[in-house]
Amino acid sequence: MDDPADRAERAKRGSPYLNTAQTAHFLGVSVYHLVKLRRSGKGPKFRRHSRFVQYHIDDIQAWSNAQARARKP
Repeated sequence: MDDPADRAERAKRGSPYLNTAQTAHFLGVSVYHLVKLRRSGKGPKFRRHSRFVQYHIDDIQAWSNAQARARKP
């Protein structure tokens, strides 16, 4: 039988969700900038679990890819 704390730790290590600070670091922007993007509806999709905001890594990557601009020749 697994200890609940052990199960929680394993789930945390394998979670595809990042918090705001982790997401900002991943994108190379400040937390303040990411919060501004979220409030204006221009940032990556997020989920609110109670008072916690979480971003799925696939949503972050999709948003980042959509921000790419083609180079001018």
